[in-house]
Amino acid sequence: MIDAIPFVHCILHLYNYYISEFMTLSSEDNLRLNVLLANTLQSIRIDESKMIIYGLSEKGEAKIHLHPNCRHEKYLRQIREVIASYLRNSSGVYPVYLRKWGEMGETQDENLAQWLMLGEDEAVVAVANASGLTPELARRVWWSMPNSDNARSMLKNPNLIASEFGKELAQYIIEYLPFEEEQVNIIESVRLVLQADLISEEACQKLWNRTRNTNSYLIGFLSTRPNNLPIQTNEHIDFKDINLKLASLKENHLAAQLIKITSATGQSFLHVFKQILHKPSNQEVVNILFDVVTNYFSKIYPSEYHDDMTIKELLERAEKTCDSAQEILTLLPESRKAITAMLVLSGLNYSILRPIFSKTTAIGSLMRKKLLPVTEPILEQINILQNERIL
Repeated sequence: MIDAIPFVHCILHLYNYYISEFMTLSSEDNLRLNVLLANTLQSIRIDESKMIIYGLSEKGEAKIHLHPNCRHEKYLRQIREVIASYLRNSSGVYPVYLRKWGEMGETQDENLAQWLMLGEDEAVVAVANASGLTPELARRVWWSMPNSDNARSMLKNPNLIASEFGKELAQYIIEYLPFEEEQVNIIESVRLVLQADLISEEACQKLWNRTRNTNSYLIGFLSTRPNNLPIQTNEHIDFKDINLKLASLKENHLAAQLIKITSATGQSFLHVFKQILHKPSNQEVVNILFDVVTNYFSKIYPSEYHDDMTIKELLERAEKTCDSAQEILTLLPESRKAITAMLVLSGLNYSILRPIFSKTTAIGSLMRKKLLPVTEPILEQINILQNERIL
């Protein structure tokens, strides 16, 4: 004979499950949602914690307070199904429609505006990273999800750099910088806001003043403004003679790089590079710093180099490669050490760091101690280009 109480509980559980899974929207919410969708909306945002739907239009912001008649998760799913069905004019199944839209090519530029109508964080992020993003779409993205990640994503787009809204995003990033915890985000934020004319020279100087406390700011400057750093540094003592003697070889990349690195701007780059190299905070900072430096010297990167060189192999290859710089050595025989130093700095790939970083997760002072076999030879190359006579 069946025990009545457990049986009743089982029936109630099944009933509640049925109600939860198959209950439709309340008539009030269904009506108000359809009225909202019938307007010319630009974006939809859903506050799941407060169960509120916000809609953005040219007239401003509208909102609907939801009255769920089942589990919130299930109710929100139904809400999104209604929205997706309205946009697609079909009975899409959430969340499959997101994937289906992508498969059908509807993530292309002409469909970006529709993605902002889905009330989905993933869709907003996709639009923020889309190549076809416009200042107007960016404004809608910002209304939908204003955070530093989206601001950085949008400032990577050339369409935003030249816009007034791009300047607003840059200002937000600067104001948010003190709250950034990840060094990579700090570097990327500084790099992005320094593009073109997004911020004034006064704001740039204020940002530079913060570099006294955070080396990561310096990497952002080295990356975006390597030839226009807000620092006064004297040219190399031999710069004028080098410039004069190599004037006929300016089409030669090595000659042009030697002239550049001994100029005041080149010496400023080396000064800042050395400053960061003395006290990097973690491994990611070192990796990014090396990428920035190799990019600075990219025009003289020898074809003989490869991606698996150790620091010892790099020093040896740089020395051998210098032998091929006969045009310069004929005019400046004493410049061999300087040319070799530049060739070393052009090859600071991750392979130089791999023997150390693959064996430790150390950060701070312990990491810097373990890095000495790499950083000491590099500092020697910087010293050659800064302090030693070349002629």
